[in-house]
Amino acid sequence: MTLKVTLDRIEGDWAVLLIRPDETCQILWPLNYLPEGAKEGSIFTIDISVDTQETDSADMRVKDLLDKLLNRQNCVDG
Repeated sequence: MTLKVTLDRIEGDWAVLLIRPDETCQILWPLNYLPEGAKEGSIFTIDISVDTQETDSADMRVKDLLDKLLNRQNCVDG
């Protein structure tokens, strides 16, 4: 999915991006993650996709941690 957004304004360390074309939904974006030269009125393209490899890896880490916690709990109960 690709989003087009407009840099509406800067509030402290945050950029307020409005999703085009209707610009009624906003995204708060860390200012230090904007490209150099960005200013109010700049239009950006944001590409969003699911990283299945990272997602699977994170799922495995969570599962392993849960298994460790459950095994530890079984040792205390048993």
